[in-house]
Amino acid sequence: MAGMEHHTRPVHPALRPYVGDLIGYASDGYPPELHRGLPSRFMTLVITLDEPLGVAWPGRPVDKYDALAGGLHSTAVHIGQTDSRAGVQVSLTPPAARELLGLPAGQLASIVVGLDEVFGRSARELTEQLREEPSWDRRFDLIEGLLLEQLGQRNAGTAQPEVGWAWQRLCTSHGAIGIQELATEVGWSRRHLTDRFTRELGLAPKVAARVLRFERVTGHLRRHPRTRLADLSAAAGYADQAHLTREFQAIAGCSPRQWMTEELPNLQDFIPASAQVSKV
Repeated sequence: MAGMEHHTRPVHPALRPYVGDLIGYASDGYPPELHRGLPSRFMTLVITLDEPLGVAWPGRPVDKYDALAGGLHSTAVHIGQTDSRAGVQVSLTPPAARELLGLPAGQLASIVVGLDEVFGRSARELTEQLREEPSWDRRFDLIEGLLLEQLGQRNAGTAQPEVGWAWQRLCTSHGAIGIQELATEVGWSRRHLTDRFTRELGLAPKVAARVLRFERVTGHLRRHPRTRLADLSAAAGYADQAHLTREFQAIAGCSPRQWMTEELPNLQDFIPASAQVSKV
């Protein structure tokens, strides 16, 4: 079996509202033919340390990137057709889109772009520096340095506080709150909340709730893979195990057991230890 490793550390205090963790991963074996990048509450930056990474949405052609940025999404993205065995992954909260990337999170929703489309020449320079640097700590320093440079330099405005509050409420409830109840708490109509929320984050509140509920399940299975699916279904708010299995098929394109057999453990699905619920 191929050897796998990962490295991580808490981020700089100024970046904590925007970054979950910096994660370095490496394998001495050939990468799997297909890895499913599952949806979660985080946007993602990935910078490879060797070969380009192949990425595709189901049914679409594969595009390859030395470094990429991806927004929130509601179905798995396929990662494959790549010789890349090592890289650095940064999990970003939605507020990071405006503060670090200079655009609302909704503009990156359900797409992947080259990191140079966001950071320009700085992205290409960072990729070269990371590949030349053998120390993981120094690599993390370089990434933090770029992000700290961007902080406060972007003029992308701020999200409406009601949208930020709604996002936080969905996160803390793991998507278990009804959208009408959420709209009532915010003081908006359901339609107005859906419009403003979707414009800012790229996912409608109902879809975001679905992603957060699914994220809760996959996170639990990573930590406790022997959990009975019937028990987990009930705890996570699904009608029954069949309901959970249908959600897996719709979101991940496979059953829960197939996903665990094929994907665990996978370092690119590492859960940031310091991930916090974020405000938009």
